[in-house]
Amino acid sequence: MKRRTLLPALLSPWLVQAQGNKPFTWIVPFPAGGGTDAFARPLTAILTKQIGRQVIIDNKGGAGGTVGASIAAKQAADGSNFFMGAVHHAIAPSMYPRLDYRLEDDFIPVALLASVPQVIVVHPGQVPVSDLKGLLALLRAKPGKLNYGSAGNGTSHHLAGELFKLQTKTFITHIPYRGSGPALQDLIGGQVDLMFDGLGSSATHIKSGRIKALAVASQKRAVGFPDVPTAAEAGLPGYEVSTWYGLWAPKGTAREAISAMQAELRKAFATDEIRNLWNGLGADTPNLYGDAFGQFVSAETKRWAEVVKRSGAKLD
Repeated sequence: MKRRTLLPALLSPWLVQAQGNKPFTWIVPFPAGGGTDAFARPLTAILTKQIGRQVIIDNKGGAGGTVGASIAAKQAADGSNFFMGAVHHAIAPSMYPRLDYRLEDDFIPVALLASVPQVIVVHPGQVPVSDLKGLLALLRAKPGKLNYGSAGNGTSHHLAGELFKLQTKTFITHIPYRGSGPALQDLIGGQVDLMFDGLGSSATHIKSGRIKALAVASQKRAVGFPDVPTAAEAGLPGYEVSTWYGLWAPKGTAREAISAMQAELRKAFATDEIRNLWNGLGADTPNLYGDAFGQFVSAETKRWAEVVKRSGAKLD
């Protein structure tokens, strides 16, 4: 009885009120097995332990993550529903002119969850090259013969490929999928030649040798992958693309609910478990919450709009 009496003093009023209610639901707008899942699943597992209330993932893939975002925008703003989006959702307004939601109007920014560089990866049998210079030589010798998979039209994988083509003056056929997971499986199976993937989803397959990493699209080498050069080191200066993942809540969600989830995220990010997991996936541990995260997303939206304009990227 004494333990039951003390419980309200130990938890936030929001969490106390939540006891016995339905689980928290994080809508992830891509199929299971992709880069978003690589971060979402361990993080929600830790949050479930911390909060004492289940945090479940609901995968809703399609249309470069916009299907899931549309569904998430219509969920009840009762403090139990959240949306785990990504850089793709900062790109979407430039690629999908008829979206039935607006990221900045229909959601409340909660936190940046992870940021990881894109990595240029190839199937070693389909693309027998040892470095980025070798890939460029092959692309120029066989224009249009190679293809690259992406998580879908308008995703960072797609735009990273278009930016690569723009900067290298090469042509690679784009094959959009319903998420990076299916695209990555086809890369491993040899149905796709290469990808411009988030390092988080490619990490285990790079380490196993099933795919080969040629370069990371960042200013510095990725933590956990010291042998993979940056694009600049590999001969392509100025090619920088990162995949980031963030958390939002539906518009109208109580500020108390947002603050409580932010507090739980800070606690999770301070654990060695998350830090080691993020490092193993080549990701930085973030510290960006609320309005600051919202301002970051706004800047990213403007940046990608310019990339779309310059590259002439279109929905395939």
